[in-house]
Amino acid sequence: MTEFREKYINPFTDYGFKRLFGEEPNKDLLLDFLNELLHEEQGKITELTYLKNENLSTTELNRKAIFDLYCTNEYGEKFIVELQKTKQKFFKDRTVYYSTFPIRDQALIGSDWDFELKKVYTIAILDFVFDEDKNKPDKFRYDVKLSDIETKKVFYNKLTFIYLEMPKFNKTVDELESKYEKWLFILRNLHKLDRIPEKLKEDIFLKLFETAEIAKFSREEYQNYEDSLKYYRDLKNSLDTAREEGFEKGIEKGIEKVALEMLRDNEPTEKIIRFTGLTIDEIVTIRKLIDGSFSND
Repeated sequence: MTEFREKYINPFTDYGFKRLFGEEPNKDLLLDFLNELLHEEQGKITELTYLKNENLSTTELNRKAIFDLYCTNEYGEKFIVELQKTKQKFFKDRTVYYSTFPIRDQALIGSDWDFELKKVYTIAILDFVFDEDKNKPDKFRYDVKLSDIETKKVFYNKLTFIYLEMPKFNKTVDELESKYEKWLFILRNLHKLDRIPEKLKEDIFLKLFETAEIAKFSREEYQNYEDSLKYYRDLKNSLDTAREEGFEKGIEKGIEKVALEMLRDNEPTEKIIRFTGLTIDEIVTIRKLIDGSFSND
């Protein structure tokens, strides 16, 4: 096996994120992270259950919604956790669309249902900054609820969207003041560390570092991570190069190149959409290149 330069996995890769937070043996990692993220809202979550992370729309469009993570707590409240690596034109729309699935799934068959709903949380961990937020470098967390415009008071408190713009979180390990900030630091910097900082030697983080240590992977785990990391690096390098050159078209071509490579590797369409931010129509067009049916006329 090729030797990695990094000691720990990159949480912003598809495989890295799922390994840390999406596997049953590591459910306590997700539980701890959500408790730190939502303690003012939730108090303490004591139990999480993973749910099937694919939902099919009942509309004629039959549009799939595939979440990175989908789970419920002991009260029946639902949590969608999404990792987004690249800007997507209608990403906020997508998170609102995703939130409709756990809402709809609560409908009870029969005439006795009184429309009471459990809370739904959609959490988006972003590896980019929304264009409209660039002039607010110190604000990296956005908590969104349905509120009255005039009074600014929350009108409906059972639907919550949380967006974390991770590039804005720039605290060093010595500047961390809470466990919540420690979690954000790890998400942002795990793959850059070559040892466990003293400030992070808590039981839950020690387990995370052990889970994330690449040298302990099986051959199959290693290969899966290597494939996931390759897509991430190709996409990031393409975007960084295009931005440095100042060409918007270059950014688009870089994304299309990564999508083409993922299609050739038979990656699922929904995964490509999440990874690149392209629409399904754009991916169908790129697929035609592979099938040889693309017209240059």
